Amino acid sequence: MKLLRAATLTTPDPEATAARYAEWFDYSVVDRGVVDAGLAASWGCPGSAGKAYVVAQPASGADVYLRFVQGDGHPDYRPLRTFGWAAIEICVQDVLKVNERMARSPFEIIGPPKQLDGMPTIFPMQVKGPDGEIVYLTEIRGDLPAYDLPRAGSAIDKLFILVMGCSDLRASLDWFKDHVGLEFGRELDIIYTMLNHAFDLPMDHKHTIVTGVHERDVFLEFDQYPQGATPRPGPAGELSPGIALCTLKHPDFDSVKGPWISQPVRRDGPVYGGGRVGTQRAPDGTLVEIVEIV
Repeated sequence: MKLLRAATLTTPDPEATAARYAEWFDYSVVDRGVVDAGLAASWGCPGSAGKAYVVAQPASGADVYLRFVQGDGHPDYRPLRTFGWAAIEICVQDVLKVNERMARSPFEIIGPPKQLDGMPTIFPMQVKGPDGEIVYLTEIRGDLPAYDLPRAGSAIDKLFILVMGCSDLRASLDWFKDHVGLEFGRELDIIYTMLNHAFDLPMDHKHTIVTGVHERDVFLEFDQYPQGATPRPGPAGELSPGIALCTLKHPDFDSVKGPWISQPVRRDGPVYGGGRVGTQRAPDGTLVEIVEIV
């Protein structure tokens, strides 16, 4: 069962951002509107009420979404330097062809295609979007013994991992185990070129990462951020800049213990599908929205 449902990104202009993802990622708009007061309150972000949003879906038709919500950002926000949701990872069919496409696009290539340290089946690249969002574009070239990794059904397909930057990796893992019921892959120390660039560290410096799993599904990555990382700045009472929210489906919603920011209620639309929805705050103030599977 695949549990990752959506990532919510803030942007000054959701329609313009959705148009970029349509042109360069082949995504299509499946929902648009304004954030209602109840939903904004459920995120603990009453100031996001009335803000425009657009929901986009990959060309493959996979029911995993990107949601763009209007937000004013913050002048002190720097991608990859703050705790919280740091990057989205999307599977692609041919990363070298995607690299050629990105070279013509408004997305800045910050990591050209390169096999991961110690992971020969994973062939990613990384870009930064005009809104400052960090996107990993990953070709899966083989299977892993313990996990199922997605094969893209379109040139650029679905979101399959969200990456979280942690001030205390162990505290974050404990929270997701206790509050979401996750299990975890093995702890890895890898050369993480993007983080080394972001924090001016030696290029051979290694960082500790752990994956979050359910059965054979890998869908979260937890990165221990180095000294110098900070809490994420943002407008008071609104969604934070960058990747603001992770939405997960849950196979046993009633087993999820609170505290909820507000009492879960049923919500319609592509992201929610009529299930109950509630949001909790993980360590570092990270927002985790849980959707009941119906």
